[in-house]
Amino acid sequence: MDEAEKLINQEKEAAVNAEKAAQELRERLKASNQQKETLTAELIQLPQLKQELSAIEAEYRNLSNQRSQAQEAVGNIKAKIQRCNELELKKKDKADQLAQASREESIYRELSRAFGKTGIQALLIEMALPEIEIEANRLLSRMTDNRMHVKFETQRETKKGNVQETLDISIADELGTRNYEMFSGGEAFRINFAIRIALSRLLTKRAGAPLPTLIIDEGFGTQDSTGLEKLKEAINSIQDDFEKILVITHMDELKDSFPTRIDVTKTAEGSMISVN
Repeated sequence: MDEAEKLINQEKEAAVNAEKAAQELRERLKASNQQKETLTAELIQLPQLKQELSAIEAEYRNLSNQRSQAQEAVGNIKAKIQRCNELELKKKDKADQLAQASREESIYRELSRAFGKTGIQALLIEMALPEIEIEANRLLSRMTDNRMHVKFETQRETKKGNVQETLDISIADELGTRNYEMFSGGEAFRINFAIRIALSRLLTKRAGAPLPTLIIDEGFGTQDSTGLEKLKEAINSIQDDFEKILVITHMDELKDSFPTRIDVTKTAEGSMISVN
């Protein structure tokens, strides 16, 4: 009986263990069934998931392409921005060069005006003309008994009423003011002589050195006897201004008018020179 009770107790214990094991198996089976139902439901949704996955993969590829294009566009834009920056620097450099060129152009325009005929030249001429005019009139008055007078005009009024820079020589005598061409050859010679001597005196005065030689070559044939006398007086009046005055003439009336004479005689052997 004791043996039987031990066996009964063992069997009871085994039955309890078996019940527990069965309960665990039932629970595991239940969980497996639930998992099976879940997997079955998921298997049913698998084609749709595959389709969604394909769509997502296509969208990913599209986005990847767009990303590559965007990166390429960004690279192009960065290159353009860099090019714009370089052009901006060049623009600034060109603007500086243009400003410098404009300043230089303004300076050169001023220099061009200053050294042009209406600038310093006109100023120098305008400053020198009164002195030339006074000296020329002094000689001309002596040669014409105060009958002739020259005047230098540096401005002339145009037909439009504007003032234009010029250099005209007005010549007046007892008959009025006339053009240079209207005077006789003798009168023109005396006018030329007076103006050239006046100009020579001015140049020597400005240079601060004496003018060594004055050469008067012909031109006396246009003078009458009175004109010749006045011309000789004018030459003698300026002899102290020159170291030498050479008068070249074929007129016998002038040969004895000067202290030293060089005669040039043409012979068969050539020209002969004698000093008297």
